[in-house]
Amino acid sequence: MLEILDFFPAFLLILSRVTAFFVTLPLFSYRTIPAMYKVGLGLFLSWLMFFSIDPPVIEIDSLFFMLIMKEVIVGLTVGLVAMVMMYGIQVAGGFIDIKMGFMMANVVDPQTGAQSPLMGGYLYTLALLFLLAIDGHHLLLDGVYYSYQFIPLEQLVIHFGNENILMFVVKTFNTMFIIAFQMAMPVVGCLFLVDVALGMIARTVPQVNVFVIGFPLKILVGFIILVLVMPAFFVVTKYLVEQMIITMRTLMQLYGGL
Repeated sequence: MLEILDFFPAFLLILSRVTAFFVTLPLFSYRTIPAMYKVGLGLFLSWLMFFSIDPPVIEIDSLFFMLIMKEVIVGLTVGLVAMVMMYGIQVAGGFIDIKMGFMMANVVDPQTGAQSPLMGGYLYTLALLFLLAIDGHHLLLDGVYYSYQFIPLEQLVIHFGNENILMFVVKTFNTMFIIAFQMAMPVVGCLFLVDVALGMIARTVPQVNVFVIGFPLKILVGFIILVLVMPAFFVVTKYLVEQMIITMRTLMQLYGGL
């Protein structure tokens, strides 16, 4: 009869993957969440998954440490592609800041500790609240749980040699920039028309100093357009969350050789 200690190596592998997910996964990886809470949540979820996935008996040998490295790589990379999709909102905010003149006022994002565009941080905060409102954080945890269906614990090799993985990563970045362009296009397009109008005024009425009135006018128009297109922003954000979940699942399928 197998004892509980025989399954302890499998529990360590589950814990490695779950905690690696929490290093890069949106919402769960932010610096504002204490590390003690992350470790506690990782232990709790690993304990639940341990009794849910029927783990195999794994011996602690030289291959066991390679399995730990594989679990850490899976957790970090799958969480990273999800974070890359969410960073599309920051890119959209950067596009808007360039046209509104806010690019010189980058602020420190308290979640990641890195500099972020002013409007990008604002839109990113709204997107995180929207993610929580639609239970997107539960979908992320589901992705952690169902990863064991695609990448079993005893699988030692990740198919990095498969060119489909490289093409998928490139396609992920392409999708992220397309979504960012769709988010920023209404505001950027309207501000471009404002620049055209100011240029026409500068040519027809040279006495008007367009450089003095241009900056506050573009800021005013940018905020007005941003308020008007806010419903469309949440529609695109919903599509972004859907693509983020699909991206995580597809990468796990490629890792599992499916």
